[in-house]
Amino acid sequence: MERRGFILDLGLIDYQKAWELQHRFWARRVNNEIPDLLLILEHPHVITLGRRGDRSHLLVSSEVLEVLKIPLFHVERGGDVTYHGPGQLVVYPILDLKDYGYRLLRYIDLLIEEVIIRTLKDFGIEAGGDSSNRGVWVRGEKIASIGVTVKQWVSFHGFSLNYETDLKYFELIHPCGLEGVKMTSIKKILGEKVSRERLVERMVSHFKEIFKKRWEMVTIEEILNLREDI
Repeated sequence: MERRGFILDLGLIDYQKAWELQHRFWARRVNNEIPDLLLILEHPHVITLGRRGDRSHLLVSSEVLEVLKIPLFHVERGGDVTYHGPGQLVVYPILDLKDYGYRLLRYIDLLIEEVIIRTLKDFGIEAGGDSSNRGVWVRGEKIASIGVTVKQWVSFHGFSLNYETDLKYFELIHPCGLEGVKMTSIKKILGEKVSRERLVERMVSHFKEIFKKRWEMVTIEEILNLREDI
């Protein structure tokens, strides 16, 4: 029988709370207490530094961030500095990569090439990856960032895709530590908004094509209350 996986849409959720949930779900996945999870969400304004994050790529002081009410987190994901905020779809897959036979680089390639790029193509946007600068690019501008962690073969953190993000907030940083990089969004490219619901539906569809399991939409209560081994 095909093993199941859970999809959970958390909507707009505070970064600290989502980070804590990831750790909680990661530990339970390592212990085989829950199946693979796909967390879909958005964050209020926040800036995060990855494992190799350099504070010199943050272009404003802590005092300015405080005035703007933008918290700063240093976390264990890969990559440098990035911004999250409303209008940006954030996806955190918590997967046991042994089930798929993937190592880290292949997993990242699949997230980039087989999920994000296919999703964008559904909206008429031709995008591509860059092996030297991870992420997804459209005509030289970056539309999606990727930063993952894998411990004991289980992944967490993931990717962010700008669909109607206020791009001015990226001016606070050198995105992903790259000077001169311009960010873009689906709205900027198309000149019109796309619905979050359709974007999620297309992304989930492509995710299911690659990471084959019996995926089910669930609530957070169902996951937290799950006790049986999978």
